[in-house]
Amino acid sequence: MLANPIPDFELESTEGKPFRLTDYRGKKLIIYFYPKDDTPGCTTESQQFSHLYEQFKALNCEVVGISRDSIKSHENFREKLGLPFDLLSDSNETVCNRFEVMKLKNMYGKQVRGIERSTFVIDEQGKLIREWRGVKVPGHVDEVLSFIKTL
Repeated sequence: MLANPIPDFELESTEGKPFRLTDYRGKKLIIYFYPKDDTPGCTTESQQFSHLYEQFKALNCEVVGISRDSIKSHENFREKLGLPFDLLSDSNETVCNRFEVMKLKNMYGKQVRGIERSTFVIDEQGKLIREWRGVKVPGHVDEVLSFIKTL
């Protein structure tokens, strides 16, 4: 999948208009997939992207978060945290499946399907140039920023 053009997709966004991947040509784009709004790890990760958002913007880079939660849930989560970037709803898992982030996970001894925390960087031409899978939150956003600075 690396260095391959990502086919365009459209998802409902907290901006109130559809998000289209092709609208971001000419900018680098960070897409982070996270399991669920308002959970500890997802809150911390989103806050860390928020804290470094201006640095990403200064490097011609936009950030978006994607989970299966509804737009209403995303709007509440975004407002609660004061996130300066868009959250996208992929309730039917179309984009999650395209990026292969849906995994069987153990939760309290039961197998459940969910999003494996993952981050992808897409370049100005719409090509995937870096991916992190099975992300652990501590230090991750700093690592993404360090990578963007090398481009």
